[in-house]
Amino acid sequence: MTTDAYFAELTEALRAAGVPEEQIGRTTDELRGHLAETGTSPEEEFGPAARFAEGLGGLAPAPGEPDDAAEHWTWTADLFNDRRMLAVHGDQGWEVESLDALGRFVCRRAPGVALAWEYRREVIKGGRRTRVLGELEPEGWELCGEWLVYGYFKRPKAATDGPAGARPSVPATPGKWLFLSRRGKALLGAWFVVVSLAYFALGLPGYAVVFIALGSAVTAALTAKLETDRGRVEATRGK
Repeated sequence: MTTDAYFAELTEALRAAGVPEEQIGRTTDELRGHLAETGTSPEEEFGPAARFAEGLGGLAPAPGEPDDAAEHWTWTADLFNDRRMLAVHGDQGWEVESLDALGRFVCRRAPGVALAWEYRREVIKGGRRTRVLGELEPEGWELCGEWLVYGYFKRPKAATDGPAGARPSVPATPGKWLFLSRRGKALLGAWFVVVSLAYFALGLPGYAVVFIALGSAVTAALTAKLETDRGRVEATRGK
């Protein structure tokens, strides 16, 4: 079977399963892109089209379309823990739709067979946005939210894992919404102690000064870390 014939059969099977046309187009484009990178045939990579479609059918509706049956969940993590938790929750079928004004991940998960998602975080400020988007979008990565200097990207695991990118069963929605790392908890505890001491020892004006000073210190430390990380990435890419 040729590649075009395979995708024609896959498209018809997804259409028969009620998958929206826009989603079918996105899915087949991502799968074609994956095949172009691997150089393999679709049967070799994904298996029979009809069986593959069974795992892909009924996935999340197109972005922006209402879906009363979908689960919705909002959560957050510190910068030391966000990538690890995105990997965990993405593997459970949670798709990040956006980041809200507080930096929380606003997620959705379709009922039934859920599509697993993979995520990555990149620095996109300081003139890097155009280059980063130019490098990642051809690989199927989609910008799904921004926070501080970071951009968060997503893509369905079906584009890289084939049938294994669908999860026929998923765990229940987590009961918590805050996921802090050990370093995050330590920093939060230290911050609380310092500002509490400043408030009781110096009063409200002194508290405000300490609060601003701590914020500036954290910002400076974060900026220095980002510059160091960016230098490492540039050096690695240059080799």
